[in-house]
Amino acid sequence: MSNEEFLNAIHSNQGIIHKISAFYRDSKEDREDLFQEIVYQLWKSYPKFKGRSKFSTWLYRIALNTAMASFRKRKADVRATDKLPERYGTKPDENPNREILFRAIGQLGDTEKAIISMYLDGFDNAEMAEVMGISKNHLGVRLNRIKNKLRTILNQ
Repeated sequence: MSNEEFLNAIHSNQGIIHKISAFYRDSKEDREDLFQEIVYQLWKSYPKFKGRSKFSTWLYRIALNTAMASFRKRKADVRATDKLPERYGTKPDENPNREILFRAIGQLGDTEKAIISMYLDGFDNAEMAEVMGISKNHLGVRLNRIKNKLRTILNQ
């Protein structure tokens, strides 16, 4: 894959990166920073991409690892300074149901966010299991639990 093909693939999959950024960051500026960090990590990892899986599956793995690693670092930084992060952006989303769903997803754990994000992007259980490094059956069980947890959060 050439550099131009890489850039085209990033462009056509940028929705995935935006979604992951929204799940792991609250403010617009933090989401933009995370988006850039994910693209940087993808670029650094690109020479190792062998094409054994779909580009989007590989992208998800890198993006989620970057988001979760930076999320853990950010949580440690917040505890160290005793500051509370900005919870949600000041501008309401153009789709209020989307904002409600994203807020509910924001209450999930890192792994749960990763799985539901892929599910919402239409990945099948085999692809999600590959990204997460778990069996397809285990993924199915986790996905059902996550859906139930989201129903509970949304019905509160």
